[in-house]
Amino acid sequence: MPDVSILVVEDEPAVAEVVSLYLRRAGYSVRVANTGQAALREIDHQPPALIILDLMLPGLDGLAVTRYVRERGDTPIIMLTARSQETDRIAGLEMGADDYVTKPFSPQELVSRVRAVLRRARPSGASEVNERALTFDDLSIDPQTRLVTVRGAEKTLTAKEFDLLWLLARHPRQVFTRDQLLERVWGMAKYIDPGTVTVHVRRLREKIEDDPSNPQHLQTAWGVGYKFEP
Repeated sequence: MPDVSILVVEDEPAVAEVVSLYLRRAGYSVRVANTGQAALREIDHQPPALIILDLMLPGLDGLAVTRYVRERGDTPIIMLTARSQETDRIAGLEMGADDYVTKPFSPQELVSRVRAVLRRARPSGASEVNERALTFDDLSIDPQTRLVTVRGAEKTLTAKEFDLLWLLARHPRQVFTRDQLLERVWGMAKYIDPGTVTVHVRRLREKIEDDPSNPQHLQTAWGVGYKFEP
């Protein structure tokens, strides 16, 4: 495995130690920051391939760190949340986190999530490389540059947002259930809340639809899932 650097942002030393141990055993290079400010310094000094981010941090919290990262790019983020932090978890997903893990968690499950998120963040299949851009009346999606434009204006999408849009747009009018989308886009459906898909669809609508409350492209198939209407 090429050297893949992961930044673990966690203020509980025992949790940071266990997570780091499992990640290193899996072949990753690991750095640890125990505050939000320390995380920003690490990110600016050497951007990681992926960030594992605790929401509850002293001083600058996980949501502020997520906002900082998303203003500068689409580095994948896996959030660590407590069960009582559902509102913060949803806020994190809306802000651009790619996945979340609820404490207490299995370190091995976290490693599996890391692999899945990195796999989706760096698509390497020949099918996508050879795919041509999809162009509709007002929307263009280019899989090679991973650029999305609406009436010529470039839109900034996270890795998961792009993957979700690309999957739906490549299969116009086909209805996908939330579990199918979790499996195809996130790489697993077993551990992830289907609400993750809902949050990402809402964010996509805000970026590509004229009226997100009355979407023309990303439509809901009530009681089933979502589809792309060309």
